[in-house]
Amino acid sequence: MAIVKELKAFMMRGNVVDMAVGVIVGGAFGQIVNSLVNDVIMPPIGVLLNGVNFTDLKLVIKEASVDAAGTVIPAVSLNYGNFIQMVINFIIISTAIFFVIRGMNSLQNKKDEVPAAPPAPSKEEVLLAEIRDLLKEKK
Repeated sequence: MAIVKELKAFMMRGNVVDMAVGVIVGGAFGQIVNSLVNDVIMPPIGVLLNGVNFTDLKLVIKEASVDAAGTVIPAVSLNYGNFIQMVINFIIISTAIFFVIRGMNSLQNKKDEVPAAPPAPSKEEVLLAEIRDLLKEKK
């Protein structure tokens, strides 16, 4: 029973809950970034590259064949095009996230730059200031 209480205390800690929220929000943000890359950024890049699809690039080491029993033996290949595509995706995603974070930081800095108005003095402070001023006049 002590282990169950300890586990419950661990799971209810603030940092565990914060981490869980971060993972969930991070997953949703990842989907947004993937959509940005796949649906917005990659089509124009594909047009600029005349429709070259890097994922199709490969070096075939051994061609596919059929053995005597009729079993298909798949080809062995180095799929370097997929690696190139993943590097390009990484660069695009990193750049997109850089600009998103940069924009968020600039918005945060603008919020920080606005000085807070000093609070209005309370009624007691106003009365005390009036009394002080009256006492100064009597001297």
